[in-house]
Order: sequence, then C-alpha cells, then structure tokens
Amino acid sequence: MSFKSDVEIAQEAEIRPIGEIADMLGIDGGYIEQYGKYKAKIDCGLLKDIASRPNGKLVLVTAITPTPAGEGKTTTTVGLADGLRKIGKKSIAALREPSLGPVFGVKGGAAGGGYAQVVPMEDINLHFTGDFHAVGAANNLLAAMLDNHIHHGDKLGVDIRHITWKRCIDMNDRQLRFVADGLGGRMNGVPREDGFDITAASEIMAVLCLAEDINDLKERLSRIIVAYNIENRPVTAKDLNAQGAMTALLKDALKPNLVQTLEGTPAFVHGGPFANIAHGCNSVMATRMALKLGDYTVTEAGFGADLGAEKFLDIKCRAAELAPSAVVIVATVRALKHHGGAKKDEPPKEDLETLGKGLPNLLQHAENIIKVFGLPAVVAINRFPTDTESEISLIKEKCKEHGVNAVLSDVWRSGGAGGADLAYEVARLCEQTSVLTHPYETVDPIEKKIDAIVRKVYRGNAAVLTADAKKQADILYELGYSDFPICTAKTQYSFSDNAALLGAPRDFDVTVRNLKVSAGAGFIVALTGDIMTMPGLPRVPSAEKIDADGAGRISGLF
Repeated sequence: MSFKSDVEIAQEAEIRPIGEIADMLGIDGGYIEQYGKYKAKIDCGLLKDIASRPNGKLVLVTAITPTPAGEGKTTTTVGLADGLRKIGKKSIAALREPSLGPVFGVKGGAAGGGYAQVVPMEDINLHFTGDFHAVGAANNLLAAMLDNHIHHGDKLGVDIRHITWKRCIDMNDRQLRFVADGLGGRMNGVPREDGFDITAASEIMAVLCLAEDINDLKERLSRIIVAYNIENRPVTAKDLNAQGAMTALLKDALKPNLVQTLEGTPAFVHGGPFANIAHGCNSVMATRMALKLGDYTVTEAGFGADLGAEKFLDIKCRAAELAPSAVVIVATVRALKHHGGAKKDEPPKEDLETLGKGLPNLLQHAENIIKVFGLPAVVAINRFPTDTESEISLIKEKCKEHGVNAVLSDVWRSGGAGGADLAYEVARLCEQTSVLTHPYETVDPIEKKIDAIVRKVYRGNAAVLTADAKKQADILYELGYSDFPICTAKTQYSFSDNAALLGAPRDFDVTVRNLKVSAGAGFIVALTGDIMTMPGLPRVPSAEKIDADGAGRISGLF
C-alpha cells in the first residue's frame, strides 16, 4: 500500500499530451485550444457539429449526508470512470472545478485522491484555465456598473437599501462578508453597506453552468436581478446594459476544459457552483459534450443526495432535458458510524451497533433515488483499511433488504482496477429501463414545491414559511417567477435544517426564512437559515502546508 500524498502520486504520473486524449475522443484539432501540454479548452462549436450523434449513458455519483471526514465522492467518480474503461467501456468523467477558497481552507482540493485523480492536479486545483477569474471579473463588472449608475444620477431609481448584488472573490475571507464602501466623499461613490460572496456562490457561476450556448448565456446574464427600485421592481443587468461586456468576459470560460485521469481516461472539468446557494453541478455544455463523445459519462453533484442530487435532477436535468441511467450513492463505514453517534475523534474499531444506527441515513438516500426519482441505484462503499468484513457485510445486507446492491470500491488505493466491480454493476443498471420523476411540478405553487421537497426527500413534517418569506413569494408570483424550480439552501450536514440532527431524523419542520430569485440561472432559492456564501479560513488553514520549491514544484496540496 502506498502512503504517498495525492500531489506526490499526481506528480509521478506519466501524463499523456492532451492532444492524444482529444484524439481518443475523435475531436478534430480545429476545436482544441491548448493551455500548455496537458489541458485544453474545446470549442463550443463541436457540440453543434456532433448534435446528431446519440447520447451515451449518464451516471450520477452522489453521497450520503456529508460528515467532517468526507466520503470520497469525487474520488469515486474518477475511479468509476477508470473502472468502466477497465471493463471495456468508453467512459468520460465530467466534474466541477475546484474553488481556491476550499483548496486553501480546510477541505483541500477537488481533483479526487490517491490513484483516482484528474491531472494535472496542481493546475486544476489552482488557476486552471482561468474560468473562476473570468466569472469573478464579470460579477464585479456588473457590481461596478451598478454603483457607477447610482453615482451618476440613478435614472433607474435604485433603492440602495435593496441592492442584492455583491462583489466576489475566489477566496475564503470572513472579513469581507460585511463591508461599508463608497466612503471618502462625493467623488468616491455613494456610501452604503455591502459585502462579498465567494466566486462559486455568484449567480454568474450558476448561469455559466446552465447556459446552452453563448446566446443563451447572454440572455441569462441580462435577466440577473441586481437590485430593486423605490417601487420594489427589479433592476436587471439588462437595465444597466451590462450583458454584452459580461458575455465578452465569459466567452472563453464557456468552453469546456478537457484533462485526463491518472489512467488516461478523458475528463471534462468545467464550472463550479456551490451546492447550497446554487445547484452544485458541472456545466451543461461539458455534460452534453461528454454524452456525445462517450458511451458512459460519469458526473457528480455536490454534498449529499438531498442537496446535490435533488438539484441535479430537479434543476439541471429539467433545464438540459437530461436523465441519468443510474445513480451511485457513496458511503463510508466511518461516515455511517458518525451518523450513528460515534465521536469525531474516536479511534477506528469495529462497532456494528453504532454502524447500524447510522445506516438509516444511507437507506433513506437510496430510497429517495429509487422511489421518489424513479432511477436505478447502487451503493458504493468507499473502503478504508480500518473497515472490517463484518461491517461491510452489514451494509451489504441492509442495502439488499431495501432493494439496492452495495459494492466495494477501492479506487483510492487501486485506481480503475479497484472500481471494476462497481463499474460492472453500473453498466448492468444502465441497461434497465427507467423514467426520471420529480417530487413536484414547476407549475405548482412555490409553497407546494418547497413542501414537496421537505416531505418527500427530507421526510420532514412540512415546510414553514415565515411572514417575510410569504411576502416574497407573493412578489415572485407578481413578477412572473413562480414557475421556476426550487433551489433549497440549507445545511448539508442533515436532512433537516438543523445540522445537529444526524442520521434520518423525523418529526421536524423546515423553516424557510427568505426566498430569493436567481432569475438568470432560472431558479428560486429557498433559504432555510444562515447559509454562508463567504466562508472563513479555519484556525490552521491548508494554506500553511502548501509550498513551492526553487524548481516551482508544489507540495502540500491534497
């Protein structure tokens, strides 16, 4: 067994020139824009030219409710794509791009781990092809144009107490959550309270990832609401005539990024919206491109299945008219023990009783995928060396009782070979006939849609809207936004809106405190608590361990 770090494993890998990966997919050189030797953007025109090709199978990787230790969802996604190649399938991975904030904060990178990684890992985790910078620039241009309009007379009558658009930066920085700007006198703007979001939480990131082409991108950007006027009517990017310049900044960012896994499996890594305030999936452009170029596309959605998978299925799949052929639910023994009441720092040991108490969390996620959404599912047990045969057998037994198979995944240690068994089961499930169903219809009333998610997916009693949220719902009806799907913003650590309720809680209400429309992205955000759109760094951030030597070789990334 190797105990090398992720970055050491990645740096020792023999990476193929990206042109060879493109050749493997049959992409003509005219569509390729190389960013160095090992990464490239693929021109959006390719999608139009291969539109008549049939789609391959779409496989969604999701997970149980997250725990502090992490479940290995990206690692499983990469390993499964490699595993499908191992059993003779033409597979492609489709992932989100990492945000610099978590990379330098506590979570670390998002390129997989061990021997199931996408490479070049350092580039992907840091600046990559500049997409995040482009999103930040477009976001901040819109903010600057709004404040400039107010400074020069405010013909739109913006209510500066009702400005909804924030500036953004791709870094965890709690100092920027609440700021006062426009200070220093008349020539320096209009004084007001303001704040920053992290770039992954910007609506522009969600817009980029849902756009079908550059024209759709521009149209979506024009619909973004930045403020409300003194008559409580929305002020949009179109009102500021900002959509053209924003599109110019984003035209290259719209093109999917092509890289590869450690085993040379093609991977599109593109876009990175948060899974709480947005929909948490990679771009529609990259997913569609992968579906046309491969027989199996393996993608993932952020956080647990109650957030990422629900939004993938209810928002992205609706918008892009897609449907997965199979869903993989990632779980670990230690995470299930956490949901069963195990203490965070407790040394690993066999504990079937605690594991059994945590299993309802996994089983509820599986039941949701199969019965609520109507899709075939498999549980991937992301194996750790401390897991015992009795613990693994208990998971398999309980899953079998609930009509879903559980398969061991050892991709962190063995790469694609460790994902072959999972790949066989996924390929089998993909041959089954299924029809994607939804817990609500978009034409349902706003309150009914939120309530359906709470009752059917979270298994709570009801959604309770505060008086403010009810008023906001009335305004959204009046403005014509009521038919949008719902993007629930809640804690990722529980099915409920209370992070302390682990496992599969019952007899709870979910309180919706605010409703916010993301008119460009095309969904209504239902905020259930204090959702953090600008994280802070921990006491000992990962940044303290990251370094570069005299040759520019990076260490400390994981």
